[in-house]
Amino acid sequence: MVTDSLFIRQQVPKAAAIGRDNKEPLFRSIGKGERLSEKAMSRFDVFHMIKRRAKAAGLPYSTCCHTFRATGITTYLENGGTLEHAQTIANHESPRTTKLYDRTREELTTEEIGRIRI
Repeated sequence: MVTDSLFIRQQVPKAAAIGRDNKEPLFRSIGKGERLSEKAMSRFDVFHMIKRRAKAAGLPYSTCCHTFRATGITTYLENGGTLEHAQTIANHESPRTTKLYDRTREELTTEEIGRIRI
């Protein structure tokens, strides 16, 4: 059986290389002998894997693939990233789509109000 730690050790280098070669699947299916195959997992299997692991971690039932996308975009923005770069990373056509994944709750400061010039 492929353990979670083995799975992570096998998949993280692939995830890190996605920007260079996105033709390889991030999540590969298990073939004969419980070895990772070259075929991608189906969307159905990825969804159920995430649900199973989220439940085991005590995360809410609503956790899904887009939860991780939103977390990644939000963390990137909270650490000083720009919406434009987040849009590129997420491969979104419009910044409006990227903004939908942004979970930051920015406080409106007087400094921001001071930017209004009449």
